[in-house]
Amino acid sequence: MKIFLFTLTLGILGMSPSLSHDTHAAEPSITKALFGKTADGAAVDLYTLVNARGMKATITNFGGIVVSLWVPDRDGKEADVVLGFDKLDGYLGKHPYFGALVGRYGNRIAEGQFELDGKTYKLAQNNDGNHLHGGLKGFDKQLWAASSSMTGDGPQLVLSYLSSDGEEGYPGSLSVQVTYTLTEENALKIHYHATTDKPTPVNLTNHSYFNLAGQGEGDILGHQVELFADRFTPVDQGLIPTGELRSVAGTPMDFRQPAAIGARVDQDDEQLVLGKGYDHNFVLKKTKPGALELAARVYEPTHGRVLEVLTTEPGVQFYVGNFLDGTNIGKGNRVYQHRYGFCLETQHFPNSPNLLQFPSTILRPGESYDTTTVYRFSTR
Repeated sequence: MKIFLFTLTLGILGMSPSLSHDTHAAEPSITKALFGKTADGAAVDLYTLVNARGMKATITNFGGIVVSLWVPDRDGKEADVVLGFDKLDGYLGKHPYFGALVGRYGNRIAEGQFELDGKTYKLAQNNDGNHLHGGLKGFDKQLWAASSSMTGDGPQLVLSYLSSDGEEGYPGSLSVQVTYTLTEENALKIHYHATTDKPTPVNLTNHSYFNLAGQGEGDILGHQVELFADRFTPVDQGLIPTGELRSVAGTPMDFRQPAAIGARVDQDDEQLVLGKGYDHNFVLKKTKPGALELAARVYEPTHGRVLEVLTTEPGVQFYVGNFLDGTNIGKGNRVYQHRYGFCLETQHFPNSPNLLQFPSTILRPGESYDTTTVYRFSTR
């Protein structure tokens, strides 16, 4: 058994933990430091996971947020490839879900309501009359209990939270456990587990914004994207799926072959106009439901970093930072302008509780919600 120590020095000194990029091959480790305090005085921690190849991830138990991911380029130079803030204060304020663990229901539910077993449930309408990402105080704004360990797969952080019956309008007490593992494949593996005492919708995801050139290093329009999907779910003016599963063939949504994000994003296409660019759920091609398979591959040609996303989920939301507008000042005082990051949010489909033709998101007592997503990095 490997023995490791929690590093509390920064917390004792009251300093903000360093987000240093000095990553070299070393013994795998996981350390903890004080990240700050919430408005009501609760201590928030920042965990630093390092694998044997020197890749580093920092994750906070506030909202399960992935604060940084330091990844080497083709020349071995490390850069932080996710958008976010240096200090907790940025995450306590208004921001577009940078790095967040999203729930109880990721993405949108039309008009903030759904019917389940003959009863109508009302949720917050926090997005143009619709419900988005769990409501006014979703999982991204909760303080999670944390435990950590060294495993055979790499350093591991386990976050736990009990969402009470009626929280944000959802039925049932939902017990949630999210496990982050930084593997020796230079991959951040996220496993989601949940159980409930009443039927309830569940759709958990991670909302990291990636820029493979490095956070704040310009727009992502030159990134080349491949999506392993031959259909997508078209949306209406509120970005709610219409219920159709439409072929990507002959549309700007066709990423079956690699294409630059900027190649078609501003075409005069109805769906791109409605989303102000790509902000759509893609229906993944699966050999069998629930299999962990490749969903997306993204290549940044200047530095050579490659991100591959594998998931057990049936869909992935591809979003290209259409609503970033320079109002968020990120790490290192970088200003996040329009399309400075992209998201690949693995998920069940938006508004599934109201569209019975979509795969069900209803979790019932005695069942277990278990999904896995892997963000794997390499170079070429």
